[in-house]
Parts: sequence; structure tokens; C-alpha cells
Amino acid sequence: MNQKTFSSVWDAIENTAAEAENMKLRSSLMMALEQHIRAKGWSQTEAARRLGVTQPRISDLLRGKINLFGLDSLVNMAAAAGLHVELHLRELDPA
Repeated sequence: MNQKTFSSVWDAIENTAAEAENMKLRSSLMMALEQHIRAKGWSQTEAARRLGVTQPRISDLLRGKINLFGLDSLVNMAAAAGLHVELHLRELDPA
């Protein structure tokens, strides 16, 4: 049996490296937003008001429905929350 090792679950389940990288960024942003909302003690209604989205959108975020969020919307919510988003690029290790 041939076993393959992956550095991320996204690398294992996505079809392309680009899709995996997109999912990694989206999941990181979603986790940061969730932690921020919980740390501030915001209700879903309060978080929605502060982030400029609807309460059902916050519910989707807190439930981890990653397929419903694009990078643009997550970056916009992070900025509205007063969070600074940084992107670091590095060359992938050759396979």
C-alpha cells in the first residue's frame, strides 16, 4: 500500500494546489474572525452590525461553512472588525 503524506488537510482533499491555498487562507481568516468575535463577547447580532453583514452570515461563519465565503468577503469582515490582514509568500518546497 502506497501512503502519501500531506502538510495540510486541504492539500489532501482539494484537486489543485491553488484550491488548497485558497482554502487555507479562507480557513485562517474564518478562525481569526471567530476568535475575535468570541473574545469581544459579541452576540451574532452585534457581530453582524459591526462587520457590516447579516446575522445569518455570522451564523454561517461561526458554524464553519467555508464554502459560503470568499477571500474578499472575509478580508472585508476582518477589516471591519479592526483586524489587520497580512499575506506572506514563500516558495514551496520542491516535490
